[in-house]
Amino acid sequence: MSSNSLEYLKATGTVVVTDTAIAKYKPQDATTNPSLILAAAKKPAYAALIEKAVEAAKSKGSSPAEKASAALDILLVEFGTEILKIVPGRVSTEVDARLSFDKEATIKKALELIDLYKSKGISKDRVLIKIASTWEGIQAARELEAKHGIHVNLTLLFSFVQAVAAAEANATLISPFVGRILDWYKASTGKTYESSEDPGVHSVKGIYNYYKKFGYKTIVMGASFRNTGEIKELAGVDFLTISPSLLEELYNSTEALPKKLDAASASSLDLQKVSYVDDEPSFRFLLNEDQMATEKLSDGIRKFSADCVTLLKLLESKF
Repeated sequence: MSSNSLEYLKATGTVVVTDTAIAKYKPQDATTNPSLILAAAKKPAYAALIEKAVEAAKSKGSSPAEKASAALDILLVEFGTEILKIVPGRVSTEVDARLSFDKEATIKKALELIDLYKSKGISKDRVLIKIASTWEGIQAARELEAKHGIHVNLTLLFSFVQAVAAAEANATLISPFVGRILDWYKASTGKTYESSEDPGVHSVKGIYNYYKKFGYKTIVMGASFRNTGEIKELAGVDFLTISPSLLEELYNSTEALPKKLDAASASSLDLQKVSYVDDEPSFRFLLNEDQMATEKLSDGIRKFSADCVTLLKLLESKF
């Protein structure tokens, strides 16, 4: 019998992922992003990892900027390697968000990161390369999955059209950002939303049901939660990535979590299948029609890019 809400959640079939690898919660996987790495890099506890990355990058490139770029890749992999000592599954490592509109550069960076993991003795099967869900990012994911056998986590996903294109690209996993969707609607409407009415929750439910109805293998991993109510409404979804504060809240609660999402139930829904394979104009038009998704994707890329630049400057100062 489950002892707390976190265990009840796992019992629904949902795989728990953390955005910080904390063994106490027994997560299967862990994920990172530039903002989390930047925050960690400023803490004394992680100074040794930074110095290790800087030392390894001293022979890379001719200028401090080139060395800093190499050090950043090494640092990402060092963090990932430490996380994999705690979680039994996979770690997500993000491609520089400034490459979000460059398919070939994204592929090149992904291959470089996988090679760095390989040099640490870590198989590509334990790594998810995290890429923004732009048209170019989704096409990069398609090639990485099909040609290189590299698993991709398509992040900054806010719309149904992005989700369909990601599944058609055979991405291993998508990360719809529940809380950021809620943020946008609250700011736009001035309304407050009960968890059962949460637009972020409804978005993930719709994507999950569509995937299960039509047999897509891409994993749906809800992310970016604002409260445990959102998490409870998505009990039964494939994966959920949860922050330490919300994990602690679930860990300390004894409330049962009934299963809300079920693949068998989804298979009987009356849904229409759509496709955007090789249909870039339709993808771009439909994404543009979704004001929330367009704004949140753009905002997410800008923020991740800014944090990446800040991290690079920090590293460049070391050379």
